[in-house]
Amino acid sequence: MPLVPMRQVLDEAAKGGYGVGAFNVNNLEQIQAIMEAARETKSPVIIQASRGARKYAHDRFLYHLMIAATEIYPEIPVVLHLDHGNSVETCKSAIEMGFTSVMMDGSLMPDGKTPSTFEYNVKVTREVVEMAHAKGVTVEGEIGCLGGIEDGHGAGLDGLSHLTDPDQAEEFVKLTGVDALAVAIGTSHGAYKFTKKPTGETLRMDRLIEIHKRIPNTHLVMHGSSSVPKELQDIVNQYGGKLKPTWGVPIEEIQLGIRNGVRKINVDTDNRLAITGAIRKVFMEHPEEFDPRAYLKPAREAMKKVVMERMIAFGQAGHAGDYEPIPLSVMAERYAAAAV
Repeated sequence: MPLVPMRQVLDEAAKGGYGVGAFNVNNLEQIQAIMEAARETKSPVIIQASRGARKYAHDRFLYHLMIAATEIYPEIPVVLHLDHGNSVETCKSAIEMGFTSVMMDGSLMPDGKTPSTFEYNVKVTREVVEMAHAKGVTVEGEIGCLGGIEDGHGAGLDGLSHLTDPDQAEEFVKLTGVDALAVAIGTSHGAYKFTKKPTGETLRMDRLIEIHKRIPNTHLVMHGSSSVPKELQDIVNQYGGKLKPTWGVPIEEIQLGIRNGVRKINVDTDNRLAITGAIRKVFMEHPEEFDPRAYLKPAREAMKKVVMERMIAFGQAGHAGDYEPIPLSVMAERYAAAAV
């Protein structure tokens, strides 16, 4: 099965009333962990690479690892998505490389740090939509700015600095034609999202519900949505780590989002914590060990466990075989027909 357009995966999720986790990768073991979790739970899957991941692993390695994933797991619909594209050129290079979905994050300027204007965001996102849809590739946009920084991307603000305005969200979708929209509702990139369990003041689910009412046919995306469970933090710290206490986005809040139009949920930090905790444990319990397989196997297993838990919680488990994936060429025809 070839890589599939994200639009189809999200449309099917909307029909089924579930969400789909989008998991970041940098290497072989992370891709294997996600694909094994998908097979065990029979889940469609979105694998995403940031600009940092593309630089770290190199596009050709990432792409061919993904092709291997579709060959080894032919029963799983797999999307390859560009996370936080910072410019039209970045998105273009991903499309040319074979990504089936791209995010044009025009909420920030090309430096990935400075908040942009609404007009700039519309202009660059519209340009990417026209280029991507011609090839059947899905486009995610963002309006408002998330807190924190991850992989060098983000303004470093607190999560409540630039919330998404529902009026602007509605206008943005109308002017750009994006398939999916990432909204800023108080979440942040990285591990340190909240200093205590988030409340209605710090995680604005009411804002998300209002946006969904305005644009019911646009798939919403929650970024910075790792739950940062205490047990994963504790394992890291038990084996020599020094993480400060932190809280992530509770699963029940994500499930509320899924009931209100959220179809894509970005998770990265939880997997990083699981991997790091497992590796630290091997190093501390077996200081004589030097074979990378001895610590990467438990790391891969720890990440797989987290991914499986999220796939079940988001409702995507059991849906891998619901539909026949369509190629990008068919998706391109659909976009062209809709534009007439």
